[in-house]
Amino acid sequence: MSHDDDPPIAVQDLHVGYRRGRGAHAPVVHGVSFEVQRGATLALVGQSGSGKSTIAHAIAGLLPDNGRVLAGEARLHGQDVTQYRRRRWRTLHGSTIGFVPQDPLSSLDPLQRVGRQIAQSLLVHDVVPRREVEGEVLALLHRVGIADAEHRSRAYPHELSGGQLQRVLIAIALAARPTILVADEPTSALDVTVQKRILDLLGELGQELGLATLLITHDLALAHERSDRIIVLNEGVVRDDGSPHDILERPTDAYTVRLLSDAPVHSLDKYADRAEPEEAVVVAARSVTKVFGTGPSAVTALDDVDLTVRQGSIHALVGESGSGKTTLARIVAGLTSFTGEVSVLGQGLPQEPGSVNRRARDLQLVYQNPLASVDPRYAVRRIIEEPLVLAGVGDRAVRRARVAEILDQVALPSTVLGRRARELSGGQRQRVVVARALILAPKVLVLDEPTSALDVTVQAQIIDLLIDLQREQDLAYLFISHDLSLVRQISDRISVLEHGRLVEHGETRAVFDAPQHAYTERLLDAVPGIERASADRAA
Repeated sequence: MSHDDDPPIAVQDLHVGYRRGRGAHAPVVHGVSFEVQRGATLALVGQSGSGKSTIAHAIAGLLPDNGRVLAGEARLHGQDVTQYRRRRWRTLHGSTIGFVPQDPLSSLDPLQRVGRQIAQSLLVHDVVPRREVEGEVLALLHRVGIADAEHRSRAYPHELSGGQLQRVLIAIALAARPTILVADEPTSALDVTVQKRILDLLGELGQELGLATLLITHDLALAHERSDRIIVLNEGVVRDDGSPHDILERPTDAYTVRLLSDAPVHSLDKYADRAEPEEAVVVAARSVTKVFGTGPSAVTALDDVDLTVRQGSIHALVGESGSGKTTLARIVAGLTSFTGEVSVLGQGLPQEPGSVNRRARDLQLVYQNPLASVDPRYAVRRIIEEPLVLAGVGDRAVRRARVAEILDQVALPSTVLGRRARELSGGQRQRVVVARALILAPKVLVLDEPTSALDVTVQAQIIDLLIDLQREQDLAYLFISHDLSLVRQISDRISVLEHGRLVEHGETRAVFDAPQHAYTERLLDAVPGIERASADRAA
């Protein structure tokens, strides 16, 4: 492939469609054009379904069998690749174009050690002699910032953290020394400090290697910090195109304005009129400790942690991956054993979850991934109704009426009742699991990263829903999130965990304005756009 003066990526009037059944291909990308020069980063921004990933997959030869480029060109170093067959693409993947996907666990072979998976890319493209492959694998792991590379190369994917797995994917993408890097939402599921390290790494490698980088993201603040140019997409059409400063400061399209207003970092006072929390305590944890395993392999997930959640409040629990947030949430929900004391609405929880928990109906847990928390065989009606059945509430007619009522509360149409979770959008799935949690009329909801996988527009809809429900039903939320802009926007109080220890807690505004612990400061410094937003408030 040519490496002369042609831009590494040049897309001209690109149209892409998908076939449904035996019909014609339905267009989803309409006339998109852009170029990415060597050493530059272009960010494609938009909500789910806007066409971002479709464009990335078309450029990288990764469209599914029912996807097709209908018109236009996608040139890599001057060569139009839109009609390339799979065999031709095999020579380009890795050597010309590296691809970093969103979800490491679904992109890596769970049965192969990560070092072997990196080695495969080296061997396929004959990057180094076979005898040098092992050393090159370790060099790549070291280059992407993985400590103890020799030990980590022998690990299986499930033995590494999310940040480490994302680094492994970057190592695989760069192993054959490509000139183009496509990163499709590479940090959306990572906490802010790991996200910052990954994006710093991509930026450094991009400059060092002269990569042309296409960054796919739904986060405008992140795009502002990490790109040279931003294209805003909606329903496959370019709605805005310009420098990061122009897009954020002088957007020309109403859709871009809405994306900005939906982003928490740009609307910190949106819920400023929320009522003050009441004095009544609904969740109290005292000296809670949790140790996994025994002997030398024991891991302390929580170490003498206290927590108080008041009625009508939103209490945020933040910290990096592995800080103990989800462990504490599962303890409060009565799902994990512990030592110490925990009470919900004045009644102590048993330290062993196998014991009877009479407060289970009063506190419900909403997980991060709806698809992983509901039975994929069940229709939505059964998913929502199941807690009533398990609790022995009413007859079939009573339960159906309650399902209809709760469906209306979460603003879902009755047409979803016969569908399965995989047939719904991300926002609809999240509303279903919220409806399921609310069906028994609890007093407390524990929300574990309920919006982390959603784009800012759908996230804003879910948060609006949760705030409305809280006002109507005087609910208390224990809200776990790695999105500190969102935490600043909606929470009353905040607790910060580091390696299982509570390092800071207090009123959210006070903690954000004047953090007392170095770890909290580090978390806040890693939030995209927070300095700009703070400057705007000061002005």
